[in-house]
Amino acid sequence: MFLGRYEHTIDEKGRITIPSEYREVLGDSVYVTQGFDGNLQAFPTPLFEKLSDQVRSISFLSSNSRLLRRLLFSNAKQITFDNSGRILLPAFLRETANLETIALLVGMGEYFEFWTPERWQSQQVSLNDVEANEQRFSALDLTTLL
Repeated sequence: MFLGRYEHTIDEKGRITIPSEYREVLGDSVYVTQGFDGNLQAFPTPLFEKLSDQVRSISFLSSNSRLLRRLLFSNAKQITFDNSGRILLPAFLRETANLETIALLVGMGEYFEFWTPERWQSQQVSLNDVEANEQRFSALDLTTLL
């Protein structure tokens, strides 16, 4: 499971270190693609394959399906780790999320995300709004957890 937040630098070649506890879950590689919030999403292989199957099962005759396929697949890359536990984020992915020298890696349970510090700060402001959270999350049935 991917938990917590980590701040890492992106070197001049576009390499970034992935935390060891994340690498333990990922194995030899990770799938990285464009996220939905100006970020990047990173998936272990089994989850990306499951997501891919679901997206491909939607009729390509739907314009929204084609848009989702373009967003997901044209911006996706399977990336292997080097001996130092780093991945090379391709330039097109770094540009998509405006990642330059610093990235926050944010655990999302089954996957994790890459954020610029500025965009993550905006997320934090939203997440810290207690009243808004009550409205947002009250419709979710979390009572089964208790």
